[in-house]
Amino acid sequence: MYRFLLTPRWWGINLFVVLAIPFCVFMGTWQLGRFEDRVQSHEQATKQPDPSTRAAEPLDELLPVDKVTSGRPAVATGTYADQFLVPGRELDDRRGFYVLTLLRTEGGKALPVVRGWLPGTAGSVPVPAAPQGEVTVTGDLQASENIHSNGVDARGGLPEGQLGMISAASLVNLVDYDVYDAWITLPEAEAGGAAGPDDALKPVPAAAPQGSGLDLKAFQNLGYTGEWFVFAGFVLFMWFRLVRREAETARDVALGLVPEGGEPEVGGAGEVSGASGDGGAAEAGGAGGAGEAAGDAVVEVGAGAGAVEAGEGAEASGGAVQGSQGSKTAGTSHGS
Repeated sequence: MYRFLLTPRWWGINLFVVLAIPFCVFMGTWQLGRFEDRVQSHEQATKQPDPSTRAAEPLDELLPVDKVTSGRPAVATGTYADQFLVPGRELDDRRGFYVLTLLRTEGGKALPVVRGWLPGTAGSVPVPAAPQGEVTVTGDLQASENIHSNGVDARGGLPEGQLGMISAASLVNLVDYDVYDAWITLPEAEAGGAAGPDDALKPVPAAAPQGSGLDLKAFQNLGYTGEWFVFAGFVLFMWFRLVRREAETARDVALGLVPEGGEPEVGGAGEVSGASGDGGAAEAGGAGGAGEAAGDAVVEVGAGAGAVEAGEGAEASGGAVQGSQGSKTAGTSHGS
C-alpha cells in the first residue's frame, strides 16, 4: 500500500521534508541562543557597578568600545573644531536636537563630543558657542551609532551642518581629518555660553550598549524561536496528512471504488464511492423501469396487432362461408 513512497514525486516530497525539518530546528535553536546570550549579558550588566561611577580613564585606554567599556568615563584633551547638529532626538519626551562638536586632540584625531541637547528644530534655535582654546573634557564613552540605533535618520538629504547619525563613517565625509570610532556625551552642562535657562544645553544621558539588555529585540528572538519550531511541526504534520491521503486513494483503487488514476473528491473516498454506488443504482433502476415500460408497450402493440389480424381473418372466413352457401343455394335452385 505504501509503495507510492518510492515514486519520483514522493522522493522529492521526502527530500524536502528531510531538509526542511533540520533547518527549522537549527534556526529555532540559533534564535534561542541569541535570546539566552542577551539574558546572560543583562545579568552581567546588573552585577557590575554603574560605569559612570568609575574613575575616568584616558580615551585611548578604553578603545575599542565594547559592552564593558561602553558608558565608562573617558578623558580627552584638545581644542573644539567643527560643529554639527543632530536633529530628531528626544529627551524627556520632548523633541529637539543634539549639539555635537569635534574635539581635535594632540595627535590630530578628532573625538565627537555631544555637548548637550536643545529643544526645537535644528537650525532655527540659537546654539551656545563652544569653549575656546585647549580644554579637557570628561564624558561617558559611547560606540558609534548605526542604522538600528534609536533616533538615527539614515534617509540623508539633511541641510548643511546637520548630521543624521553619530559615527566615524558619517563624519569622515564631512571633515578632512581622522575621527575616532566612538563619541562621548558630557554628563554635566557647560558653564556659560547660554543667554537664558531655556538656551542652556541639557546633558544627554549615556545609552546602554546594544544587545546588553532585555529589550524588544531580545523578545523578538524568543518569538522567532517559537515560530521556527512551529514550522518544523507543520512540515511533519503535512507530510503525514499527504501520506494518509495517498494511502486511502491507493486502497480505494485496489477495491475498485474509484477508477485507477482517479482521485476522490474533497468528501473522501468512501463518500465518493457511496455516492457513485447510489447514482449507479438510481441509473440502473431508471434503465430497468424504461425497459419494462418499453416491453409493456411492445406487448400491448403486439396484442393489438394480433387482434386486428384475427378480426380480419374472421371476417374473411365469414365472407367465404357466406359465398359458399350462396353458391350451393344457387346450384340447388338451378337444378330444380
